[in-house]
Amino acid sequence: MALAHVSPQIAYAHTPLHALPLREAARRIAIGDLSSERYTRALLARIEELDAQVQAWAWLDPAHALACAGRLDGRRAAGSHLGPLHGLPIGVKDILLTRAIPTRMGSAVYEHFVPEHSAEIVDRLEAAGAFTLGKTVTTEFAFMVPNKTHNPWNFAHTPGGSSSGSAAAVACGMVAGALATQTNGSVIRPAAFCGVVGYKPGKDVLSVEGVLPFSPTLDQPGVMARSVDDAAFLAAHIAHSRWVLSDHIKVLPHAPELMACRAHKWDSVSDAQRERYRHDIERLREQGAIVQERDLPRLLHESHRVHRCIMLYEAARAATRVRTHHRDLISDFLNQALDEGEAIAERDYRSALDKRLAMKRLLAGLMDDHDAVLTPPAVGEAPPIATTGDPALCTLWTLLGVPAITIPSALGPGGLPMGMQLIGNPGESNLLVSVAAWCERVFAFKGLV
Repeated sequence: MALAHVSPQIAYAHTPLHALPLREAARRIAIGDLSSERYTRALLARIEELDAQVQAWAWLDPAHALACAGRLDGRRAAGSHLGPLHGLPIGVKDILLTRAIPTRMGSAVYEHFVPEHSAEIVDRLEAAGAFTLGKTVTTEFAFMVPNKTHNPWNFAHTPGGSSSGSAAAVACGMVAGALATQTNGSVIRPAAFCGVVGYKPGKDVLSVEGVLPFSPTLDQPGVMARSVDDAAFLAAHIAHSRWVLSDHIKVLPHAPELMACRAHKWDSVSDAQRERYRHDIERLREQGAIVQERDLPRLLHESHRVHRCIMLYEAARAATRVRTHHRDLISDFLNQALDEGEAIAERDYRSALDKRLAMKRLLAGLMDDHDAVLTPPAVGEAPPIATTGDPALCTLWTLLGVPAITIPSALGPGGLPMGMQLIGNPGESNLLVSVAAWCERVFAFKGLV
């Protein structure tokens, strides 16, 4: 599926600044066609227009953002070396430490917390020339209690969680890229609900140093953007140096070979999502993709039990000090989950870790003859605002620490985005984004901006 080449100058000649792709904004800033300050002002105007209803930001100081942009414009004027993300404002989920900027973790416990240092991926972001536009809303301690953010497609519906603000802000053009995290479905699910691309390159590719720990075995940072190209571009420049993530997507030499799996808990998937999944598979096949449908081995059906055991055991122990002093500031829902974690015996936790390793070995064998696994990213369209939605279709892939990406494909019967999730083998993130980019061109989804 080759596309005719169109120069960026022509393709985006009439695109409003707030709607520019991340890579195009970086290109314009680098060659001097656009200043970081002007671009930042356009995003701040978009936020001023929409955020009273969307409420995607936990902290935002326009004066601070403009000062950062001005300093970066000054560096360019002085002829200083420019990083690949030079001048780009990025949303940062509010469980990532940000030096001299409040980091509230979605909880009253941290209402007045201002870190003295930043998370490693924030440092990498800044080393590449970008800056923190603001802190995006997270659910409480990145668990499942909804916070204030609304889905920009329909304000009565959830944006998903826990990376609620990052997904909503990217979807409606408040920012072109944002950092997020996933311990269960917190990158993939909100991206799917908001009609954007959510990408987690896999366990340990992006550093968790300086990220609020919930479950160290499972915690995995990721990114949000409005295209696969922009997601790959952003992720490549914040990854550990020992990992090689390409910032340019390699064109596939052939149509992809995919394994379509009806994940465990398929009975929870809505009729609309099942129909969307069938339709998307047929569209891919029409364009030449080879899609083999198969059921997952029985061992992988234990993923939800194993994941919950590991997650809550580790979360309860990570939260011991905070709960000792501030239990009354934590929601009943989260306290109950952490109480459950405290009651898990160490032998059961160790057994769950062993089962996880066996599952990883099994999955590697299943994927030998396929470029990626294909599943829905969520059980349906975004539900009403009182919940963040069911992460069930993300659980297995988070448990195994494999790279995953979601792309929107169409609007569902309720007028909200739906799409697909693609999963790759560990260490094959570059292949995964190439497959996702191929699929993205098939669907040509039209977002909010």
